[in-house]
Amino acid sequence: MLPTHVVFDLDGTLIDSAEAILASYRTAFAVCGVVPVRDIEADIVGPPLSETLWLLAGSRDPVLIARLANAFKQSYDSEGLLKTLPYPGVSNMLQALRTAGRKLSIATNKRIRPTRSIIEHLRWGDIFDATYAFDIFMPPLPNKAAMLGRLLTDQRIDVHQAVYVGDRIEDGEAAEANNLPFITASWGYGAQHVGKDMPARWCEAATPSGLKRMLLGEG
Repeated sequence: MLPTHVVFDLDGTLIDSAEAILASYRTAFAVCGVVPVRDIEADIVGPPLSETLWLLAGSRDPVLIARLANAFKQSYDSEGLLKTLPYPGVSNMLQALRTAGRKLSIATNKRIRPTRSIIEHLRWGDIFDATYAFDIFMPPLPNKAAMLGRLLTDQRIDVHQAVYVGDRIEDGEAAEANNLPFITASWGYGAQHVGKDMPARWCEAATPSGLKRMLLGEG
C-alpha cells in the first residue's frame, strides 16, 4: 500500500544545513573562549543542540552548556540559517507529493524557531500539515521516538498508511519504535553512518526524484 502521509526529518534529509550549523558551532566556542574536545565536522550534525554541545565541550556543566547554547542560537538564528539550502530536487519532490494528495509533516531534532524560519525562507509554508520539534513541548520530549509518537497521535495518522524518511540510524530506530516504515535518504550527510548497518527491512532512496517515484508508485 502506498503511504498517504509522509513524515520527514529535516537536516540531512530535506535541507543541507551542515555548513551553516558548523559555522555557528565554531562561532559559539570562539565567543565563549572554549576549546572543543573534538573537531567540529559534519558528522556531529543531527542530534539535538544540547547533546552536540555535550559532545563538543566534553562536559555537561549546565552553566557552560547554557553559555554555548546561547552563543550558538545568536549566530544561527540571526544569519546562519539563511545559508540553508534544500538538497537538489527536494522542492520539486515535495511539490509533486503535495499535488498528488499526500499529506506531509516534519519531525526534527532542530529547534522549532529556526525550523519555522527555514520553512518560511524556502517558501515551504503551504507544503507541510504539521511541524514537530522537541522544544514545542514543555518539558521537551526525551527523544525523537517520543516526538514521532506524539505527531502520529496528535495528527491521527495511521502507521499503516504512513512512512518516515530520514538520513540517520536514529531516525530509523525512532520509526521502528512507532511501528512506522522507514526510508533512508541516502543523499543526506547522516546516511554515511547507516551503510552496511541498515536493516534489510528499511528501504533506501538515492535521490529525491527516486523517493518521489517510490512514494507515488511510479516505475
